[in-house]
Amino acid sequence: MPAYTEAMNANLLLLALCQGLFLTNNVTFIAINGLVGLSLAPLGWMATLPVMGYVVGGALSTGLVARTQSRFGRRVSFQIGLLVGLLSALLCAYAVYDHNFALLVCATVVAGYYSANGQLYRFAAAELSVPAFREKAVSLVLAGGLIGAIAGPNLASHTKGLLDTPFMGAYLSLVGVALLGMVLMAFIRFPAVPAKVVGSSEGRPLKEIMRQPVFMVAAAAAALGYGVMNLLMAATPLAMQVCGYTFSDAALVLEWHVIGMFAPGFFTGHLIKKFGTLPIMGVGVLLNFACIAVALNGVELHQFVIALFLLGLGWNFLFTGSTTLSMHAWRPEEKDRAQAAINFCVFATMAFTSFASGALVTTQGWHWLNIGSLLPVALTALALLWLALKQKSARPATL
Repeated sequence: MPAYTEAMNANLLLLALCQGLFLTNNVTFIAINGLVGLSLAPLGWMATLPVMGYVVGGALSTGLVARTQSRFGRRVSFQIGLLVGLLSALLCAYAVYDHNFALLVCATVVAGYYSANGQLYRFAAAELSVPAFREKAVSLVLAGGLIGAIAGPNLASHTKGLLDTPFMGAYLSLVGVALLGMVLMAFIRFPAVPAKVVGSSEGRPLKEIMRQPVFMVAAAAAALGYGVMNLLMAATPLAMQVCGYTFSDAALVLEWHVIGMFAPGFFTGHLIKKFGTLPIMGVGVLLNFACIAVALNGVELHQFVIALFLLGLGWNFLFTGSTTLSMHAWRPEEKDRAQAAINFCVFATMAFTSFASGALVTTQGWHWLNIGSLLPVALTALALLWLALKQKSARPATL
């Protein structure tokens, strides 16, 4: 095996492990933030504000992260993100110990900086591979999230009662997760940051990049796909608690959900290469509709498991596809700004759905929450159809 190929494989493996640790942090947050919020919030509808804080922090951090990546490169920026993740976990633990709801929300906003960095792992995967392997590299690094699928719910379940203060141990365990991520990240060899040449072009204005149909659909699909996933996933522990299920039951459902999110990563890239990006994204939309149909059919444990598993599958096809699609929308010198714009759209949508999930599930119930999610899924389907028709009329090369 050529030395370059060996180095590429090693870098992608390490990045996939970092993706897994990032998802361990995310899934643990999702599993406990709503429940901790419910116990500390002055009003029930405020329960998911700590979940919302995490994604609001991510949205607010996208511009700063883009500038950090452009100036210092991937590895330094990712290490800063992990350090912020470590410190914010400590702050969350203290907020729970102090029974301070406002501080908990602020801590999760700070943690959003780590999330804004972690969302760029998938783009970094493409840069660590040869162009012909790009789709598979993105898919395989996302597949690293399987670590989070197993570790996140189990970590939350086994550490929530570790200390006298409920859930404090779960937040402290994330300190170790961040430390391990920092060690692994130190061994990844990212491409060097190109030296800035005075007078060199920085590419097209961001508005021009964003006006491209390919960019608009990629951003919309990523944002709406993530939004629907977050809307239902963030509300699941609360809905299951209302239905009388235990925390371990909710952890099981989240585990299968995250398996659905990342297990397809081992073959989604191959499917995109074989069938094209838009058809695979279309399958993701159909899986989302199937998820809602199962959820509306009842609230038995197996229905929660199946619905959330289908939701994860749908997210994988949409998110991997939108990431691949978006790479046709920018030039190398434009990537930091363009990727930040897409991630801002994702985080802004997630912020809204994080708030909406808590408000809807605690006031209207699980049934109407699922009814409401039909709209963004339908909008995603219309966006994909619109781009497919434009491509057909223009007869471009297959994306």
